[in-house]
Amino acid sequence: MLMKLKIDINCDLGESFGHFKVGQDMEIMPHITSANVACGFHAGDPVTMAHTIELAKRFEVAVGAHPGFPDLMGFGRRAISLKPEETKNYVVYQIGALQGFARASHIRLQHVKPHGALYDMATKDETLSKAILEAARRVDRELIIFAPPRSMTAKTASKMGFRVALEAFADRAYNIDGTLVSRSELKAVIDNPKLVVQRALRMVKEGTVSAVNGETVDLGELHTICVHGDTPNAVELAKTLKSKLLAAHIDVQPVGSFL
Repeated sequence: MLMKLKIDINCDLGESFGHFKVGQDMEIMPHITSANVACGFHAGDPVTMAHTIELAKRFEVAVGAHPGFPDLMGFGRRAISLKPEETKNYVVYQIGALQGFARASHIRLQHVKPHGALYDMATKDETLSKAILEAARRVDRELIIFAPPRSMTAKTASKMGFRVALEAFADRAYNIDGTLVSRSELKAVIDNPKLVVQRALRMVKEGTVSAVNGETVDLGELHTICVHGDTPNAVELAKTLKSKLLAAHIDVQPVGSFL
């Protein structure tokens, strides 16, 4: 008997800061299964972190830490050179802060997904990925690590004994080597709901995606699909994606329930 396909939909949330609102967390939360919550370094603040966790709890969405570089001005999307010990301490600080709010709300963190430049750099840098993972291990060895297929982060996490949720991006364009097209380039972000759904279904069913040059990229088995919360029509994208996945008889669940 064939096993039913399962997939998680994750989204970067909790990225408001003080009086500055970013994203549509309330509206998008019912349509996802895992939330990556900013921990105050690239975005977010204590009030936003607490509110986002309570919102996720209300909609039974799993919560993960979304640590980034200390770069509020650049939204964590600028490369910063840090020593491994600095990276470890910055990541421990962020995961630990969110873990405190999670415990106060009587839930447990499901995962860690690095943000922005930290995520991108770690995919190719073994020293950086190891520093991030050692930080996660210091806080909670049971945390799931979100990482791109065949990335240094995924390989290192697997060697260190973590469960690894292999991630793809339905709303981002891909290069032929499987990396994401830089946001500085035109058409890096895909905001057409129909196209996002088509790409996601292909990713889940076939493990492939079309690169910007039209060639096929082999992603392999995937566990989670990301939709970015700061995309202008993110709510429509997430809502349409979830409904079409369910219509295709694909279970949409938090990754911790099946990985």
